[in-house]
Amino acid sequence: MNLMKANPKLVTTLLSLFTLLFLAGCDNIKQESVFTEGLIYCSEGAPTTFNPQLVTSGTTIDATSKQLYNRLLDFDNDDFSKIPALAKSWHVTTDGKIITFYLRKDVPFHQTDYFTPTRYMNADDVLFSFNRILDENHPFHASAGGKFPFFKGVNFAQVVNRLEKVDEHTIRFVLNYPDSAFLANLAAPFSVILSAEYGQQILDYNDSNRLNELDNSPIGTGPFKFKEFRNHAVLRFTKHDDYWRQEVEIEQLIFNISPSNTGRLTKLLTHECDVISYPIAPEIIINREDLILEEVTSFNVAFLAFNTQRAPFDNFLVRKAIAHAINREAIISAVYFDQAEIADSLLPQASWGFTDSIPRLPFDIERAKALLNDAGLSEGFSFDLWAMPVQRAYNPNALKMAKLIKADLAQVGIEVNIITYEWSTFLRRLARSEHQSVLIGWSADHPDPDNFFSPLLSCNSIETGRNRAFWCHPEFDDLLSSALLTTDTDKRRDLYIEAQHILAKNIPLFPIAHSKRSQAKQAQISGSILTPFGGISFEDVKKEAVKQ
Repeated sequence: MNLMKANPKLVTTLLSLFTLLFLAGCDNIKQESVFTEGLIYCSEGAPTTFNPQLVTSGTTIDATSKQLYNRLLDFDNDDFSKIPALAKSWHVTTDGKIITFYLRKDVPFHQTDYFTPTRYMNADDVLFSFNRILDENHPFHASAGGKFPFFKGVNFAQVVNRLEKVDEHTIRFVLNYPDSAFLANLAAPFSVILSAEYGQQILDYNDSNRLNELDNSPIGTGPFKFKEFRNHAVLRFTKHDDYWRQEVEIEQLIFNISPSNTGRLTKLLTHECDVISYPIAPEIIINREDLILEEVTSFNVAFLAFNTQRAPFDNFLVRKAIAHAINREAIISAVYFDQAEIADSLLPQASWGFTDSIPRLPFDIERAKALLNDAGLSEGFSFDLWAMPVQRAYNPNALKMAKLIKADLAQVGIEVNIITYEWSTFLRRLARSEHQSVLIGWSADHPDPDNFFSPLLSCNSIETGRNRAFWCHPEFDDLLSSALLTTDTDKRRDLYIEAQHILAKNIPLFPIAHSKRSQAKQAQISGSILTPFGGISFEDVKKEAVKQ
């Protein structure tokens, strides 16, 4: 990519800002203790909660799941196998319906200004964490509005019959039927373990208005503990000195909330940020010896979701016409700078459930016009296209993508009204089905193919608002259910291939791209932050002193 040719004004502006800000701010930066004892991560948005049980937003997951909490098990980032975490081991019965976890005995919770634990993590905490989701009479179920979108999307309450405490460090999940993705779902970033003792402290206040403290003043077992949050400005964590897995090197972890991608890059160039999310201008970064650009192949997909419960997108012919009228090759070039591939399915090609048996829908203006004529819309129409206000790994610039699609559809007589909102408002109104269509996407929580299908397109996920197409297809749902009832990978793959054919036939959403996720950092920052799925982690990160 030739960056100067692609956007010379941006490059000139950035270089000017760099010169001025670096000269003005360098001396002051070196004097701040956070720049020597802590790490500043410039993120693109603010979390909407501090408990990932409650949301599926990538911004919230990045800020919370692997910083504040742990899960019973994790994924190995190299081979995607399931590995022990808070559970040191587990056992699954031959019928797949009983799973027993053997917990570690020396895992401390956070001690903060608002909570002091008196014991280590045990089976009561696991019971508390999941019964909160399962039991409608649980006081903290009501405080969250009973939503828990990820768990509703994977039918968690239907799968789990009950949890049993065998002893202080042994917990048993009894399932109503086998679910081949169940362990993967427990390793997903939403399946965090909370403190039952902290929950009881909140209940002892006997004030229903304080129940949301469980989610807004968090307590976990993760490598960092909550210190301060100023909305849309800064989020501050401090080191968990007694972290069970290893010594944490970073004393303070600061999320500097910087929605402007130009602003984040400027802060990186002036060393105001140690790491930035979703960097632009990669050539500037690559050519700097003091900076490193990192990329990881992510399990993700960007798509255009049609609200199939709203006209004209209740008509398959209209959805297919728009799919033919969108030039995805141009989008890959202009939005992703060729750091992505056209999505022929929700599943990326690296998934074992992917099939190449479905022909790619070509960019074909004449075919699009013919389909609109068949739908009785040869004179064209107008519709609202919602574009995300934040960058995501699957879509670095939704507004630019929307403008390209607007230009494409103008060729077939369709007028596109581009709409966006502040991120939390955007998500809230999406969940209420106020949109006609939306450019959004999905970053997988784990590598099982079900994670692309059930949360996004199952009938059950309509209730959570995660199904942006508001599309329910009983045959498609039956295929997903059948795939989860068997552990035979070949049978599961056949079922997922059939499901992909149903999606290709109905087009409730139009897959656009699978992209890489990138970040940029100062050269003295070492350790793995990016992961293929499930958010980011600063657990293994170190920051070397800057040489004077």
